Amino acid sequence: MPNTRYRKGKLYAADMAMYSRQIQADNSREISRLKRNLIRCLREDITSKQREMILMYYAEGKNMREIGESMGINKSTVSRTIKRGERRLQRCLRYGAEAYLRNMDDL
Repeated sequence: MPNTRYRKGKLYAADMAMYSRQIQADNSREISRLKRNLIRCLREDITSKQREMILMYYAEGKNMREIGESMGINKSTVSRTIKRGERRLQRCLRYGAEAYLRNMDDL
């Protein structure tokens, strides 16, 4: 059997795709739980300005200059606000998710 590690092109990519599908567990339940928790964190754990800027940046696809112009602030302020909001969301998802999701399973 040839060593597939060094094959190039589509054959190797197809082998890797099939391999990853075979070893991948069904994680749709965990993903839906994570989405629920992310929505809760967006509603409760970040400020309204952070939420507004994050939604404009990720959902609407605006860049930081456009967000700053529409809100009348500097783009560096937009950048800092988005980064702070992202850090709060990460903390919420990392540390708050376990207890929150356990409570959701009890319902």
